[in-house]
Amino acid sequence: MGFFRVLVVLLVLLVVGGAERRRGGGGRRGLVRGRGRAGAVKRLAEECKQYVEAGETYLDCQDRGLTSIPPGWPEDTQHLLLARNRLQVLRDGTFAHLKQLRSLDLQQNWISRVEDGAFAGLDQLHSLLLQNNRLRSLSEEPLTALPRLRYLRLYSNPWACDCQLDSLVRTLQVPSNRQLGNFAKCEEPEQLRGHKLKKLKADLLCEAPPPADPNAPPTPPGHAPHPPAIRKPQDATSLCHTYLVPRPLLDCTSRDLKYVPADIPPDIVKMDMSTNSIQRLRPRDFATAKDLKTLNLSSNSLESIDTAAFAGLLYLRELDLSNNSLQFFQYGVLEDLYFLKRLSLGGNPWRCDYSIHYLVYWLKHHPGVAHSGLVCSEPQEYLDWPVEDYVKTYNADCPKDRQVGGGNAELDKDAANQDTAQELKAETDEEAVGVLPSPLRMRKTFEIIRLS
Repeated sequence: MGFFRVLVVLLVLLVVGGAERRRGGGGRRGLVRGRGRAGAVKRLAEECKQYVEAGETYLDCQDRGLTSIPPGWPEDTQHLLLARNRLQVLRDGTFAHLKQLRSLDLQQNWISRVEDGAFAGLDQLHSLLLQNNRLRSLSEEPLTALPRLRYLRLYSNPWACDCQLDSLVRTLQVPSNRQLGNFAKCEEPEQLRGHKLKKLKADLLCEAPPPADPNAPPTPPGHAPHPPAIRKPQDATSLCHTYLVPRPLLDCTSRDLKYVPADIPPDIVKMDMSTNSIQRLRPRDFATAKDLKTLNLSSNSLESIDTAAFAGLLYLRELDLSNNSLQFFQYGVLEDLYFLKRLSLGGNPWRCDYSIHYLVYWLKHHPGVAHSGLVCSEPQEYLDWPVEDYVKTYNADCPKDRQVGGGNAELDKDAANQDTAQELKAETDEEAVGVLPSPLRMRKTFEIIRLS
C-alpha cells in the first residue's frame, strides 16, 4: 500500500513538470517570435540608408516597395525620402514620432487619400512633396498641422476641381503661400481641365455644370460632344521629377525629350537633362532658372546652340556638354556665363577650322574655367589634335609656297600696297545741280584710312 502511494506521487510530479516545461517552452517560443517581429522592423529600417550631410540627418527609403510606414525609424531624422514606393493612404499620426522632420518626399507613390491628421506633430516641416501621385481631392485640414510649411508640390495629380477642393484652393491662393501648390492643374471637369489651382477662381468649384439643352439634337455615336482640347506643350514639372533635398534638383534624365521643357521652376539649382534627344538649344531656353548652378546636357544629340540659349544664367558654375554632336560654338554663346568654373566638352566631333576660334579665344580669356575634351575630329590632317595646338599652327606664319603670286615676296608686297593705296584714295565730283548756287558746287576729296 505504501509502495502504491509513492508511485502515484511520482506520476503526479511527472505530469506537473511536463506541463511546466510545455508552458516554459511556449513562453520561450513566444519570446522568440517577439524578437523576430522586432528584428523584422529593424531589418526593414536597416534597408534604408541613413546619412548626414551638412549637419542634417537624412533617411533614404526610396525604391523600397513600401506599402505602409513601419514604426521604429530614427526619431532624429530631419529629411525623409520615400519617393517611388507603393504608399496608397497616409493615415492619422503616420509621422507623429518624427518630430524633427524638416522635409518629407512622398512623390511618385500611389497615394490617393490623405487623412486629416496624417501630418500631426510635424511642427518643423517646411517642404512636402506630393507630386506624381493619384490625389483627386484634398482639404486644407492636413496642412493646418504644418505651421512652417514653405514648399508644397502637388502637380501631376488627377485633381477633380469640384466643391471638395474649395478649401485647398483658397489656401494655396493666399499671397503669403506663393510656393505652395505651384503648377498643379485640374484634370476634371472638362470645362476646367488645364486650369492651375493657384489661378483658378474658387467660386467656380461649387458651381453646378450647365444643364443639358433638352432641344439639342442627340450626339451621334462615336462623336464627342465637344471638340478635343488643344494640346499644349508639357512643362518641366509634368515631364521631370523635382527634388528639394539636399538641394533643389530637376531630374529630366532619359525622358526622350526633343527640346528643353518650358516653365522650369525658378528655385532649381541643379538640372540634369542627360540622355535625351535634344538637337538644338533655343534662345532663352533657361530664362526662368536664374539660380541654376549646375546644368548637365550630356549624351543628347546637340548640333547647335543659339547665342542667347544661356541668357540669364549668371550664376551657372558647371556646364556639361559632353557626348553630343557639336562641331563649333557660334560667337557669343558663352558671353553670359560670368561665373562658370567647369566646362565638359569631350565626345563631340569638333571641326578644326576658323569656326572653332571663338571657343578657344573665350577659354583663353577665362583661365579660371577648367575644361576638358576639346580635341579635333576633322579634318583628317588634324585628327586627335588638341584644338589649342591647331589654333597655334593656324596663327603661325604662312609658308612661302602659299604666299600670293609665288614670286618675290617684297615685290608682291609693294605691288599690293600700291594697289591698296589706289583703292583707298577716291575722288568724287559732285554733279551740278540746278537748285544749288554755284559757289557750293565744288570738288570734294575723301580719303579712307583702314585701321588694323
